[in-house]
Amino acid sequence: MKKLLGLVILGFILSSSIALAQPSLIVIFPDTNYQTSAEKIFFLGTAPPDGQVLINNKPINRSKAGHFSPSLPLQLGENFFTVRYHNQELKIEVTRLTTSPELPQGLAFAKDSLTPAVDIAKLPGELICFSAIAPPNASVSVKLANQTIALPPQPQQAQLPSNLAALTGQNQPYAQSSVGNYKGCTTVATAADLGQPQFQLTLNGKTITQPGTGKIQILSRAELPVSEVTVESGVARTGPSTDYSRLTPLPKGTRATVTGREAEWLRLDYGAWINSKETRILPGAVPPQTIIRSVGYRQLPGATEIVFPLQVPVPVSVQQSEGAIALTLYNTTAQTDIIRLDDDPLINRLDWQQEAPEQVKYTFNLKKAQQWGYKLRYDGTTLVLALRHPPKIRNTRRKPLANLKIVLDPGHGGKETGASGPTGYLEKDLNLVVSKLLRDDLVKRGATVVMTREDDKELSLVERQAIISREEPAIAISIHHNSLPDDGDAEKIKGFAAFWYQPQAQNLAIFLQKYVVKKIGKPSYGVFWDNLALTRPTAAPSVLLELGFMSNPDEFEQIVNPEVEKKTAHAIAQGITEWFRSVR
Repeated sequence: MKKLLGLVILGFILSSSIALAQPSLIVIFPDTNYQTSAEKIFFLGTAPPDGQVLINNKPINRSKAGHFSPSLPLQLGENFFTVRYHNQELKIEVTRLTTSPELPQGLAFAKDSLTPAVDIAKLPGELICFSAIAPPNASVSVKLANQTIALPPQPQQAQLPSNLAALTGQNQPYAQSSVGNYKGCTTVATAADLGQPQFQLTLNGKTITQPGTGKIQILSRAELPVSEVTVESGVARTGPSTDYSRLTPLPKGTRATVTGREAEWLRLDYGAWINSKETRILPGAVPPQTIIRSVGYRQLPGATEIVFPLQVPVPVSVQQSEGAIALTLYNTTAQTDIIRLDDDPLINRLDWQQEAPEQVKYTFNLKKAQQWGYKLRYDGTTLVLALRHPPKIRNTRRKPLANLKIVLDPGHGGKETGASGPTGYLEKDLNLVVSKLLRDDLVKRGATVVMTREDDKELSLVERQAIISREEPAIAISIHHNSLPDDGDAEKIKGFAAFWYQPQAQNLAIFLQKYVVKKIGKPSYGVFWDNLALTRPTAAPSVLLELGFMSNPDEFEQIVNPEVEKKTAHAIAQGITEWFRSVR
């Protein structure tokens, strides 16, 4: 016993010494050498509440616990900051990068400014456009095969901020100087491999020529390749990069004619783009076209499947609206005379129309406005749309969520730490704490809760989506805590927010946001439509909740308070219960 006591005392002395050796001034963000294009940046950190923290000799505001997140302006280039607390000092350098193209000095094109910068393929007669950045008052042109295309200087054009600007409310376009910006377009009427364009620049009587980095091909309309989707869910987009918006994913086996190419991206005949890594080319295949005749129907436990027999799997899109869901088939001509649809717990009526010569739209008018999820797949050449029935809600007083399965996703985990608070406390850990509290509350109410993770393990977004698809819960909730882009006002911005993507989840997102904000008196950050991995699942209404801001000093103190954590989890559980009552 004495020996054990001695070890305890020795351990206390060692731990105390270690604690004293640790710096009491902490800056979590930005890093020592940080780069950004923002006009300002916030500093996130903490120090003991006694005394002052100064940045470049100016005192800053802090919370009662000593946390801070002031925003400071940045000039272009290097910015040096000294953060001081008593005799402790941290030096941080932040480099602000310009968003404007850098004009070349002398007779030259700006580095990496010639476009197209990648190999492209277009149809005969389509516009082919070129651009370059060169010194003002230069003469710029492009030689392509036997053509010479002038690239005149362009007038000023508004620049758009990134999508993140919607999170700070600073999403207005701004004017950017177009001095040195040259553009021009042409068309080519026949199929050909045109090779690399040759850019020419003349200034003060001197001329240089520089080849473009991308080759240009004009496709033959009679020999267009046909692609087939090889992954379970091919990501279709509005343009040729991940910067463009998502469209309805294409089920595995979907075939479409390729009408254009930009680097590794393929443009499909119905207008969407897909990464070639998710497809294969079918040698010798002719452009996919199909007719559709009878439409089948089968009622399963918990779902209604509508069956569309086709000659080939063609591209599709789904559009949800209040009380209806519409399915559009492309490269399809209707010969439909008979559709069987018995009295169904979900569907009131099915309408169809040939919207365009090769585009058929089927609209399912539903008995209730709330939708509970759908799945889309090809069985061979037959398209199957499965519409989930409403869950059976008992709404007993003791077990109001009995018979209801809920997937609960604690955001991040493992190496994916998420945001950090001013003390270095990680979002992934806070998410798990609140999720477990929420799980326990939901289970007491009778729900079956499936957690995507129960410990600090790494779980990919695809794996989380797969859990929702496999489990087919009544709803899915992803728990997160928020932070801001570099130029966000971390001292002021706080609050609870809900995010949705599929229309079937909008009502749930709005309800929970309003309910929790009112129930526990939190500020409202808002409700957002957002293209997030955990809001995209279609198998169930899926909502992502941001419970508060790790980056706000005062709110951070609240969200890590165990009593507030319990109160928040209870409010969310009660909000879920009330929502199910409202849609019963």
